[in-house]
Amino acid sequence: MTTTTDPTPGTDTARADTFHAVLAGVVTAVVGFSSSFAVVIAGLRAVGADASQAASGLLAVSVTMGLGCIIFALAYKRPITIAWSTPGAALLASSVAPQGGFAVAVGAFIVTGALLAITGFVPALAAAVRRIPNSVANAMLAGVLLTLCVAPFRDLQKSPIPIGAMIGVWAIAAILIPRWAVPAALVVVIIETIASGGLASGAPILPALVWVSPAFTPQAILALALPLYLVTMTSQNIPGVTVMKSFGYEVPLRPALAYTGAATSLGAFFGGHAINLSAIAAALAAGEEAGKDRNRRWIAALTCGIGYVLFGLTSQLVVAAAQAAPPGLFAGLAGVALLGSLAGAASQALENQAERLPAITTLAVAASGVQVFGIGSAFWALVIGGLLTALSRRVRKTL
Repeated sequence: MTTTTDPTPGTDTARADTFHAVLAGVVTAVVGFSSSFAVVIAGLRAVGADASQAASGLLAVSVTMGLGCIIFALAYKRPITIAWSTPGAALLASSVAPQGGFAVAVGAFIVTGALLAITGFVPALAAAVRRIPNSVANAMLAGVLLTLCVAPFRDLQKSPIPIGAMIGVWAIAAILIPRWAVPAALVVVIIETIASGGLASGAPILPALVWVSPAFTPQAILALALPLYLVTMTSQNIPGVTVMKSFGYEVPLRPALAYTGAATSLGAFFGGHAINLSAIAAALAAGEEAGKDRNRRWIAALTCGIGYVLFGLTSQLVVAAAQAAPPGLFAGLAGVALLGSLAGAASQALENQAERLPAITTLAVAASGVQVFGIGSAFWALVIGGLLTALSRRVRKTL
């Protein structure tokens, strides 16, 4: 006679926690990729990448951030997630192609990666980044995002029905199911792209890395590398550490910055812009949605990493779809995807009433798109905002 033994309650609980962790990891990967890949493509194309280079860059950042999630999850058994720099991609999307083309932009990406890695080993550099006024850093980011977030509404006249339908679905979903608002809008974009008949049946679908030989110029380092480094540190890495601490997890900052910096520089040779510690996705993988057992939530980060790598393999198809879509549709998707980030950056920039004037000036300069000596508005926004803030603080001390 054969008897069966019921699983112990502890076994059932472990299985349930593992299931929730895997599910949370899948959700993190889906939301993380679908909500901002359009921003990455727009950023790479804006600084001179052609379609194949943009697809290669999307593949490079997807794989490097996916491998980062896997490595840190297995090495530290913590739900540490790595992501591409969405604010950095937005910064690129609001820029113009540097003189010398995409090769010069790639040189700037390599410098950005080096700065990120060095920050992990030079505490003084990390301290200097933290001394940048929060209002100025967020105002610069808000100004960059503003130029992208107006795109879907500005371009309504180009494609009123496709863009209008996408905005409508996004708005309804943003109220009812906020986390899935951008993926819902993406579904509409996919349907409209297929219906338009612009997606050729012979479009390349196999992923391919394209080598880009870098070039280095002082202008690109100031206009692209430095702002990309600063926005990645202040808007992603530092908040990412804070989010993890709020869930009771310590991030091994030096190894994390060493990996993301080295992977950024390596991925740059194939068109990738920057990767960093995740801020938003960190909450999805480290919170109770990933299971009640905090010691098993690392499985969510592991699953997320696998998902990112798999999504990266679709990069050629994604870029082909972006090219085939009705005019302004994918730019509009990027714009609505960034509205939440714009709201957060603007509110933090203007939170300190005493520094609102320097902050709003910083925002205006960043949004202006002005170029001086071949250096873009993001750099000048930081310079002007920093000077105004310092002057404002000194005046208040003397009063």
